[in-house]
Amino acid sequence: MRIKLAEHFKLFDPNDHKNVSMFWVVDFPLFERDEETGEVWPAHHPFTGFHPDDSHMLDTEPWNVRSTSYDLVMNGNELLSGSIRIHDPEMQSKIFQMLGISDEEAKMRFGFLVDALKYGAPPMGGFALGFDRMIMVLTNRPIRDVIAFPKTTLAQSLMDGSPSPVDPKLLTDLKIALLPAK
Repeated sequence: MRIKLAEHFKLFDPNDHKNVSMFWVVDFPLFERDEETGEVWPAHHPFTGFHPDDSHMLDTEPWNVRSTSYDLVMNGNELLSGSIRIHDPEMQSKIFQMLGISDEEAKMRFGFLVDALKYGAPPMGGFALGFDRMIMVLTNRPIRDVIAFPKTTLAQSLMDGSPSPVDPKLLTDLKIALLPAK
């Protein structure tokens, strides 16, 4: 959709390989809000940091708090995405509480990280590079020509057979129930 809109409004010529438009997208919201229930959930992941200037809105307007996540876009294509993580154990605990994750559940699910924060982990961040997207942009080829494990029109991967059946014991351990299709 981004590329179609950019072409429609003549924001760039996809065939002009001399002009490259690269930019960072920042100030994503930290949370999204369910309009019906008012509940919030992470727009990125529950470890994403937030702008210190917005901390006063955590209790009253959490959906207006900006995250410290970022995307790098080239000619309308996202090449990488990442964030600076929360490194303060009290702030991490507050975010978990806002998401309905108790201290016990946080310890069980994320104990290694929660413990690391208590010992003074430094600010940390990272990103994931969309290598296939980058090759697509650099070679001006559609994604299906450059992706390592292409999917069929039914979203199946012929290389590894996914999606594939899941061991029922694993589903039970994870407390996941499969319901019949309607």
